[in-house]
Amino acid sequence: MAATSTSVPSASHLEVPETLLKKRKQNEKAREERITAAIAARKAKKAQRKVIFKRAETYVKEYLSQEQEEIRLKRAARVAGDFYVPAQPKVYFVVRIRGINEIAPKPRKILQLLRLLQINNGVFVKVTKATQQMLRLVEPYITYGEPNLKSVRELVYKRGYGKVDKQRIPLNNNAIIEKALGKYDILSVEDLVHEIITAGPNFKQASNFLWPFKLSNPTGGWKQRKFRHFVQGGDFGDREGNINKLIRQMN
Repeated sequence: MAATSTSVPSASHLEVPETLLKKRKQNEKAREERITAAIAARKAKKAQRKVIFKRAETYVKEYLSQEQEEIRLKRAARVAGDFYVPAQPKVYFVVRIRGINEIAPKPRKILQLLRLLQINNGVFVKVTKATQQMLRLVEPYITYGEPNLKSVRELVYKRGYGKVDKQRIPLNNNAIIEKALGKYDILSVEDLVHEIITAGPNFKQASNFLWPFKLSNPTGGWKQRKFRHFVQGGDFGDREGNINKLIRQMN
């Protein structure tokens, strides 16, 4: 019986094509790079969380120190038989309370500049001579006052939306804030709150990033009182620290 011969594949048949080898190497390199980048990103995120946490602690100490200093000054004034005069406000919270019916072109333009396009819209405004003049010109259509820390925090946390690529985005992630305001060293919600309440150097950028707050009607509504000044028992105009009570009713 004739023996059958089995053919052994030549070395050339066993060789892996060079292009395939190159592709494998590229894939391995890309995988290693992805792993390295992921590890670096995790480390960076962890380091940033520490920075954010440390800043938040610093802010708490700063706010507490300011509060204690104000109490001390009030007590000192009382002991001396004087009146304590608080410092001029740095920031106003401005709320639009009337529509556009029978509104002159100039006040209409100012309301547009303030981004108060609808009733119950609210914005933070840095107190300057120019902004005070603007507010006086549109006073019958707005109410405003000095927000405290609690009000600013509640507004930003509960009603805060950021302007990202002209879109209204909820502030449910610090990454949104960092992407938009990181170049101004504003990395988190607490940084944003601090920049607003202290009227910091990047207040304009922080305030413009915040979409105008869309608030609810206050308890019981505006009724007809909005056609009278606050000091006369109405709604419009400067209500100083009483703005905080209104914010509670509208938030």
